[in-house]
Amino acid sequence: MNIQEGLMNLWNSTGIVNFVLPADPNLSGFEQVLHMHGQWIMILICLFLLWLGIKKQFEPLLLVPIAFGGLLSNIPVCDIAGPHGFLGIIYEAGIHQGLFPLIIFMGVGAMTDFGPLIANPKTALLGGAAQFGIFGALLMALCIFGFTLPQSGAIGIIGGADGPTSIFVTSKLAPELLGAIAVAAYSYMALVPVIQPPIMKLLTTKKQREIQMTQLREVSKREKIVFPLVILILCAIFLPDACPLLGALTFGNLCKECGVVDRLSDTMQNALINIVTIFLGLSVGSKLSADQFLTVQTLFILLLGIIAFSVATAAGVIMAHIMNMFSKTKINPLIGAAGVSAVPMAARVANKVGLEANPQNFLLMHAMGPNVAGVIGSAVAAGVLLALCN
Repeated sequence: MNIQEGLMNLWNSTGIVNFVLPADPNLSGFEQVLHMHGQWIMILICLFLLWLGIKKQFEPLLLVPIAFGGLLSNIPVCDIAGPHGFLGIIYEAGIHQGLFPLIIFMGVGAMTDFGPLIANPKTALLGGAAQFGIFGALLMALCIFGFTLPQSGAIGIIGGADGPTSIFVTSKLAPELLGAIAVAAYSYMALVPVIQPPIMKLLTTKKQREIQMTQLREVSKREKIVFPLVILILCAIFLPDACPLLGALTFGNLCKECGVVDRLSDTMQNALINIVTIFLGLSVGSKLSADQFLTVQTLFILLLGIIAFSVATAAGVIMAHIMNMFSKTKINPLIGAAGVSAVPMAARVANKVGLEANPQNFLLMHAMGPNVAGVIGSAVAAGVLLALCN
């Protein structure tokens, strides 16, 4: 090989040459633009996601690594996201095998207090009602938009507003949609303070938002230890497919509540969940390559995701109204919106809207009941989808 050929090979290996792909004669118009310039477009999208995470602080712990993983996956030639690349290896070990979401759930369990739910168990109905968004979106994706049943199940889980659950289900049912679903799930989780309040106010009157709830009873340590064990046993009996997620959640919670393994609980709440969050975000970002993300399907997924999340919020509020029709002790219907499993953001939003209506109305602890019930509910819904769609 002479110097001229070597220089030509060097030039052909640069990003300048490879960022723009050759035209595809089978494509035309807008599709041709996406094909040729998709990598540049995705880099701009990832930079926008970084801006949302850093400047606006929308779920930065996950949005920043996801966006950066997307940047890496759209670098030409080096194939970082390929099967033998850095991100591809992480994805195969942690996402494809379902490991990272389960470890995240262990950490979530170790950080969660089920006390408000135990003290007022009827609020579990609110967490259950919020799961209507999942199955409503599933039916829409299947019957209207033409997705397959497994793909529809993966899209529907966005309505649970639970990122790890969305990733776990999608990796099993429709891994080709992982990038779009993960971005939709975490974006809508971050936008809880924007999306939920208009729906909550639309479905309630000012008088209803002013309802003050009585203080919750104190929950004993024994109850907090027994609760995760009961949940796991019931899951094992009725829905074993949900046991991986619920098992990780209840193990983390048991370590927190039993008081004899503080080192393990502390590790799950801090070091372990932080390490896995880094790898989870980067590997999910590896699925933001132009050929996988820039499709009409992605637009449909984003649309269905916001519908699922909105329906879940509305269903929780409506269920609270129904419960008030049959209960002497009224509950503030705003806490129904906390039935989605965006912990603790959804509970904080319910508390904020309640304070706007009545400055003496402190709903945070009451809203945490349906909020943690939503975490359990989304895990149960995931088990149902895995059994139904696999």
